[in-house]
Amino acid sequence: MAERFADRREAGRALGEALRRLGLPPDAVVLGLARGGVIVAAEAARALGLPLDVLVVRKLGVPGQPELAFGAIARGVRVLNPDVVAELQLTPAQMDAVARDEQAELERREAAYRAGRPALDLRGRTAVLVDDGLATGASMRAAIEAVQALGAARVVVAVPVAPPGACGELAARYPAIECLALRTPDPFYAVGLWYRSFPHVTDAQVTAALEAAPLP
Repeated sequence: MAERFADRREAGRALGEALRRLGLPPDAVVLGLARGGVIVAAEAARALGLPLDVLVVRKLGVPGQPELAFGAIARGVRVLNPDVVAELQLTPAQMDAVARDEQAELERREAAYRAGRPALDLRGRTAVLVDDGLATGASMRAAIEAVQALGAARVVVAVPVAPPGACGELAARYPAIECLALRTPDPFYAVGLWYRSFPHVTDAQVTAALEAAPLP
């Protein structure tokens, strides 16, 4: 079994050291996917001396099986997992109903996390997208498309742990991105298994991490 991270903070510090070797430009921005990815991203940003921001992404869960994602949404973006949609024969009405609920939660979180803190301008900059791990990849796909739509010139995906081949699948879909996964255990099972401590992250913890990060 591959060595586990102690917690998200340790993983973030390790990720920051690995990202340093990529030669990121000084105007790069680290964006944590809320919620858990923000804790990882805060440590990575601190190690790199880069500004931190949050990107709210909501998984679209299958009705009756909310842990199984048929897609994800981010700011102005919806991506689908066509294999899940086809296998479960999900209808547009079913998917729209889930998306409406998740959009409401996305907007609530955006408002909570952004109180007095404007979103960083990504136009022409390198966006480093950080999460605590990749599973299906749907949330990260939504994040990639969201920052590309916001004008990011370069997109780097960085995670502590992912299934084997996950980075390759993202790169095949988005050839311009770079993807870094520190560990790719096989079998993978689930992100949380690769942390000794993997507690639920609250809105208050996300807000505290953002407030502790210096404004650029």
